[in-house]
Amino acid sequence: MEKNDVFETLQKVREVSPLVHNITNVVVTNFTANGLLALGASPVMAYASEEVADMARIASALVLNIGTLNAQNVYSMVIAGKAANEQGVPVIFDPVGAGATPYRTDTAHKIMSEVKVSVVRGNAAEIANVIGEKWEIKGVDAGAGNGNTVELAIKAARETGSVIAITGKEDIVSDGETTYVVSGGHPILTKVTGTGCLLTSVIGAFAGVEKDVLRAAVAALAYYGVAAEKAAKKTAEAGPGSFQIEFLNQLALVTEEDITANVSIKKI
Repeated sequence: MEKNDVFETLQKVREVSPLVHNITNVVVTNFTANGLLALGASPVMAYASEEVADMARIASALVLNIGTLNAQNVYSMVIAGKAANEQGVPVIFDPVGAGATPYRTDTAHKIMSEVKVSVVRGNAAEIANVIGEKWEIKGVDAGAGNGNTVELAIKAARETGSVIAITGKEDIVSDGETTYVVSGGHPILTKVTGTGCLLTSVIGAFAGVEKDVLRAAVAALAYYGVAAEKAAKKTAEAGPGSFQIEFLNQLALVTEEDITANVSIKKI
């Protein structure tokens, strides 16, 4: 996986404008839609059980996010996921807060057991709880914990059959055999709600144009980190509100030169 692969995949997204079907949470819907539009993708937010299968079948990718879960939306997620599986549409899952409550954890397990998931994107605690391991978590935000995230990513990938993307100070992406560390981003991302959720949807956009979902996930993470770094630099004295707006700008403005200069991808 080289730096030019990141830009080539980004260019595909901008040229193709893949339809990304999001069943996501109420906190992040607007930010997710605007972020995908800035990237060059086409977002759609469809939740009704009566239409999610039809929407998932025509999408380039399906993103499932349990941030503000309820029984009706979980029902819709499973219907949409099965329809996506039937059509070979990649499913990207964000198990927000898995481990915080039994219902949230059980829901993550239900989706993983009933839907073939291409990529799971979460923090270390969420990924650990998806595979039944204990990791410190508070609300929907995880503590750093003391575990080895590389080992966790590899184990989770092997147990689930999905590509695992663990995001944090460094991002770990693994399919159980090949593992990458992606460095970049900026701590201010944690001060704006929805940046992780948007990242999951950006992975969906990249997976919608790149059949190798491991490569798609690595490229998405690398690109996202560059956009965050550029936005943080431009708004260094301003705070998270200004960063949020500038981040949307930079998602649209990342160039090949930016990626060449700033991306750090290491295969381990």
